[in-house]
Amino acid sequence: MTKNPLYNALCAILYIVGVVSLVFLASSGVLGEKESIFIPMGMLALLVLSVSVMAYLFFYQPVLLLLDGEREKAAKLFLQTVGIFAGATAVVLLIAIAVSVL
Repeated sequence: MTKNPLYNALCAILYIVGVVSLVFLASSGVLGEKESIFIPMGMLALLVLSVSVMAYLFFYQPVLLLLDGEREKAAKLFLQTVGIFAGATAVVLLIAIAVSVL
């Protein structure tokens, strides 16, 4: 991805928003309610895709930095990305709690 932890974390959040929106629309009947073997297959494929996307967003640049011998920069980039992602996750959870209380 990039060496900008904010951009990496926000891309992860945007990916999650997109996946959750798709799953929410599918479960509300937009894509049909007929059960089939393809639903579990699709969910497993979505899990593998999600793990791959998150690995790319969180680990690609830090691993490249590590391979270039820049251990401190690699650790700093990874930890900053995780920290920003954790903060964004906390904001999303607080919004969810606030909406459910209202």
